[in-house]
Amino acid sequence: MTDNINKKTTDNSAATDDKANTTNDVYQSNAFPTMPTIDSDSPWLSAYERYSIDATIEMPEDNTSLLDVFERNFSRYGQKPAYICMGSSITFKQLDLDSRQIASYLQSIGLVAGDKVGVMMPNVLQYPVVALGIIRAGMVLVNVNPLYTSRELSHQLHDSGAKALFIVENFAKTYQEAEDKGQVEHVVVCTIGDMLGTIKGAVVNLVARHVKKMIPAYGIPNSVSFKHALNAESASKYQRPELNLSDVALLQYTGGTTGVAKGAMLSHGNLVANMLQVSALMNSAFDDDIDGRDVILTALPLYHVFSFMVCGMCSMYQGYASLLIPNPRDLDGLIKEMAKYKPAFIPAVNTLFNGLVHKDNFADLDFSNLKASIGGGMSVLPSVAKEWHKITGLPIVEGYGLSETSPVVAFNPMTIAEFTGKIGIPAPSTDIVLIDDDENIVAMGDRGEICVKGPQVMIGYQNRPKETAESFTASGYFKTGDIGIMDEKGFIKIVDRKKDMILVSGFNVYPNEIEEAMSEHPAVVECGAIGVPNDDRGEEPKLFVVKKGNVTEKELLEYGKKQLTGYKRPRHIQFVDELPKSNVGKILRKELRKMEGLE
Repeated sequence: MTDNINKKTTDNSAATDDKANTTNDVYQSNAFPTMPTIDSDSPWLSAYERYSIDATIEMPEDNTSLLDVFERNFSRYGQKPAYICMGSSITFKQLDLDSRQIASYLQSIGLVAGDKVGVMMPNVLQYPVVALGIIRAGMVLVNVNPLYTSRELSHQLHDSGAKALFIVENFAKTYQEAEDKGQVEHVVVCTIGDMLGTIKGAVVNLVARHVKKMIPAYGIPNSVSFKHALNAESASKYQRPELNLSDVALLQYTGGTTGVAKGAMLSHGNLVANMLQVSALMNSAFDDDIDGRDVILTALPLYHVFSFMVCGMCSMYQGYASLLIPNPRDLDGLIKEMAKYKPAFIPAVNTLFNGLVHKDNFADLDFSNLKASIGGGMSVLPSVAKEWHKITGLPIVEGYGLSETSPVVAFNPMTIAEFTGKIGIPAPSTDIVLIDDDENIVAMGDRGEICVKGPQVMIGYQNRPKETAESFTASGYFKTGDIGIMDEKGFIKIVDRKKDMILVSGFNVYPNEIEEAMSEHPAVVECGAIGVPNDDRGEEPKLFVVKKGNVTEKELLEYGKKQLTGYKRPRHIQFVDELPKSNVGKILRKELRKMEGLE
């Protein structure tokens, strides 16, 4: 589905291959999406042929942008529902009008192309309207986690240089309490019910404020309402900016689990490329089988890059409806929505898959419309994948990506019959190498850091030229920090993050391996492993476990002896009510280490 985007094949590999590991060269060489030269003997090429996946994508002309994609599809899909939330929906045609009105409003208050605009919202109908309005105005969308503390928000507002912020009133007090509001001059406050219709919206807002008491008292001088911003300017006053593939469209902040959160600058070209790469995967399996009735479950937050691309951008590109779930922690409510809309595509992280399969009413759903379940964001545990397949009749198809890569880097073919436990093969027009600490490519089957070159790789980190330079190899590959193994067919398995490795008597122990093995025990709901100090061995593994039933520490330690070799098995078990997680469900081992007083 790459027609009508004024496409041409691009090959800027020479610029990328000659990339020096200096700050200016990194920024300059990544200004335009680069198409690496893929060696003809790359092992994954045969998989493309076997699964009928296009090995390359064809990028549009440099003077195009996401605007061309949006405008084409607003016209193409017209009255089809684009987004659904809490029983209300918005069509592609209405999305076109409303996003132009938001773009007009932003232009009317003096903002110009290139200015940063923050969006601090859960999955509500206002999010796509505002996000598209920002991009259509030629401005840079800054995704902000609505569950940030005021300290975290202060950092992102200051670092991003955002001049305006759209925020749901549930989190307005957080903004009020932020000591550093950066350059923000304009604040637009939304309510959950703003786009749910007059009566339903009023009821939802009433319940949120006075029954559930979800809105802490706040005061933001000179703020305006979302309805004011939406209706302040006519869509006819919208001035379409001149944009190209090198212009920044999105500032996507990393999770910050390895230090201060950094903003990955993703260009129009990066996002268009990744849309085409994901589309190649989808079309290989469903090109003749997607219609306007298909729904993609959007339980993962759109402010996260995985959901933003797969559930937001790609759903618009393919023309199916995105079912927005504002609160995915409410599993009973989520299951009711799934029963009503019968999604064809379910992207999720292991935590959500795991939560659903442990709900008795989940197995009662009708999965006849289900075409694919897509795992990303973190490793899916085999035990969870097995139960999911048993209930739904389809395997979980894992993929892999990062904020810095727009995000998709690798994926399994959609037509696999069984869960692989691997992240799959490189996306089309993507080259992946595995390297050691000296940046030498490791032998096939050996562990190495996964490094990526492709048109989806970011321009760089906002305000951090040094970190940007350090994140690339001398030959221009982005260093992911993830350790993987590639097999002879080009399929990659994530072993772990470099920082999470446990060193036991000189042996490398990878927490994922421990977690996968121990989660097979029927009493282990989920678990997280870290290394703790030991005078004799340097470190030894400790496992934090959320359990069901009356399993004891002794039982699990004995089970570990059966599952893992001596130096890998857990030596300590600590039962907890829940594991610390990011807002997209990743287990935060850093927080587990803090609990042990190790950080």
